[in-house]
Amino acid sequence: MAPHSEVRAGVPVEAGVLGRVVEKGALPVALGIVAAALILLMEVFLRYVLNAPTIWAHETGTFLCAAAFLYGGLLCVSRDSHIRVILVYQTMPPAIQRVLDVLISIASAAASGFFAWAAWMMVAKAVWMPAGGVRLERSGSAWDPPLPAYLKILLFLTLIAMTVQFAIYAVNQVRKLGSQ
Repeated sequence: MAPHSEVRAGVPVEAGVLGRVVEKGALPVALGIVAAALILLMEVFLRYVLNAPTIWAHETGTFLCAAAFLYGGLLCVSRDSHIRVILVYQTMPPAIQRVLDVLISIASAAASGFFAWAAWMMVAKAVWMPAGGVRLERSGSAWDPPLPAYLKILLFLTLIAMTVQFAIYAVNQVRKLGSQ
């Protein structure tokens, strides 16, 4: 996080409304990880104690953890705590750091946008048949849920949200530059 950012409700002011909405979604997503742990604990008990395994526990736990991982990336962006190389950044005076913040946000928005475009190509293959009908990609297991398609859709939506969040940062950082 840039040292000059004011923080409200866990997110920098520059994150805007989207950052605050993403922050509010963190607890339900974290509870998904707890649910995944409980599901896998139940599966161990059923499999090794009662010799009655389920066909859905592993895939459900994997889906919940993968969804949390994706949301975690968006949460880091909204908190402006994503990984960045600051070796050169820290040596610059605060005025240059603020300009670099804008450039970093613009570059990150562009990168996220390109990744969203790539994710859209995966979604198109995972959701639509070549003839145009809807057919969700499935896991191929005995349970065979459409969780792979859901994850690809979630990845796409997360990357769009990241792109928008970086754009919000860039706009608000430019405004901040103009007011100084």
